Amino acid sequence: MIRKAVFPIAGAGTRFLPATKAIPKEMLPVVDKPLIQYAVEEAYQAGIRQMIFITNHRKQSVADHFDPAVAPTDQYAQILRAITPDDMVCTWVRQPQPLGLGHAVLCAEPLVGTEPFAVLLADELMPDQPGITARMMQQFDQHASSLVAVQPVPREHSQRYGMIRGTPLTTDLISLQDIVEKPTPEDAPSDLAVVGRYLFTPAIFRALEHLPPGAGGEIQLTDAIARLLRQEAVLAYQYQGARYDCGSKLGFLQATVALGQQHPELGTDFTHWLHAQPSSPTIS
Repeated sequence: MIRKAVFPIAGAGTRFLPATKAIPKEMLPVVDKPLIQYAVEEAYQAGIRQMIFITNHRKQSVADHFDPAVAPTDQYAQILRAITPDDMVCTWVRQPQPLGLGHAVLCAEPLVGTEPFAVLLADELMPDQPGITARMMQQFDQHASSLVAVQPVPREHSQRYGMIRGTPLTTDLISLQDIVEKPTPEDAPSDLAVVGRYLFTPAIFRALEHLPPGAGGEIQLTDAIARLLRQEAVLAYQYQGARYDCGSKLGFLQATVALGQQHPELGTDFTHWLHAQPSSPTIS
């Protein structure tokens, strides 16, 4: 059973400067919730109760956000309790140097121990219900193998992602054969990209140990998954739902518009306003 989720949030967020000069990227709000809260809620809805944040000295506001708070009035008490339910435990680990995603995951080993665990990248906002983490955990329960979430992307975008090659097992499940970090379009093994959700057996820590720097001079999680493939089976779960790459400004704006239209209080009025704008494109 997967009980722990790791959230690597030590990145600098330079693509969102100047907004991220003083505010962590993970605290930028999509409508009325910061990005990191969407990811934590996804893990919580999947049954995970121990949240492990890999952070740095600039992310104190993230810790403050998840601190239990006393509401000024009863009107807000339910909203604040939903951020940090009584049965949820948050722990924080400092990544001493910005050595990459693989190194960030390795920093979680003392708290994860010998259990399987989830990794969620808050940049990737996947609002479908049931959440993708819950769906992947159902597959883990059946196969007891590490899983990565994948989705087709245009080949010209391959240099932004880890790209995979594999053999289909079912409509949604692929047996992984190869994974490459940020290949050129001509070298990409397929059009399937890893999209920020992972379930790992603890063997990933052995694969990360002593791993040399890869693309960008960083310890790449993708390279560790390639090592893990030599020891045990790894599966890819093909996600069919909506995904917003909120690590880019365009994806962040798309998420804001899409979730704004779905908001239970504001959605109808916001959608009417969008369609009333004379220069607005057709919005589905």
